[in-house]
Amino acid sequence: MDARQLRYFAAIVEQGSFSRAAAILHIAQPALSLHVRNMEADLGTQLLFRSPKGVVPTEAGAILLRNARIILDQFAVAEEEIRGHQNDPAGEVRLGLPGTIGEILSVPLIRAAHLRYPRIKLRIAEAMSGFVLEWMREVRIDLAVVYRDVTDHGIVTTRLLEEELQFFGPAEDAARPDLPPSGHVMPYALICRLPLILPGPSHGLRELLARQALSSGLELNTVVEVDSYANIKELVRTGFGYSILPENAICREAAAGALRSWKIGEPAILRSVHLAHSVERPMTNAVAAIQQLASETLRDLAVTGRWAGARVTAQDSDEG
Repeated sequence: MDARQLRYFAAIVEQGSFSRAAAILHIAQPALSLHVRNMEADLGTQLLFRSPKGVVPTEAGAILLRNARIILDQFAVAEEEIRGHQNDPAGEVRLGLPGTIGEILSVPLIRAAHLRYPRIKLRIAEAMSGFVLEWMREVRIDLAVVYRDVTDHGIVTTRLLEEELQFFGPAEDAARPDLPPSGHVMPYALICRLPLILPGPSHGLRELLARQALSSGLELNTVVEVDSYANIKELVRTGFGYSILPENAICREAAAGALRSWKIGEPAILRSVHLAHSVERPMTNAVAAIQQLASETLRDLAVTGRWAGARVTAQDSDEG
């Protein structure tokens, strides 16, 4: 027996007629009669009795009806619970973020998740982008925001934003009076020749800058390597050299006059922001909800200007 046969049987008894039950169930009466005969054959006993007053259950049929109603009620409860879970998802979701994105995204996303999905526990872990990807490969997180598309088998990335990188230096540098005024465009060829303070070779930003230099036949003049944006900015401010970081990372210092910044040209250098998830395990409703909410929040941060230098990509694309 299955749930459909139980539902058919209960309808026949409640209606007291095969024809009325067939009309309610939108099934042909011969097919309905066949279902009952199959049930009786499976159970080895008669379940229904045709009386002058209509169809009534036998003693065995009454036992079946009592249990069928319990079973069907449980199916209804399970369906309501599942549908409710989809509408009000619950559970833990683990999101990995690079520190620079965490500074922008974490608080707005946590607030939005708390308001929209109070039964979801959102855990955010921050690290360098390479470590975040490793967490995803090791199934230690459910979602990740990273600075590049991922070609790993089993991981899919969706490009959401692009952010512009900017060249910057100390507020005053008497040794370089030849540099254009702040805010102007600096050719990448000139930038590569200046003393640069950059993250180490394994850092995603450094990889991007090195690839761009190589494709242009240039070489980065790196004089200091440090994997900390705060330390890079302090070294630049005190005159150790120049650097390249996302606009959002230096906009406050530039606005306060502690640093000077220039746009990068010939070519401009953009860094893309991607939302990653695994396709090797089923996505829970809670994870799907946070994935959508993270995408909405990231776009909102760019559109409203709260993520300086970021813009929504012209066309989202799944990659990987």
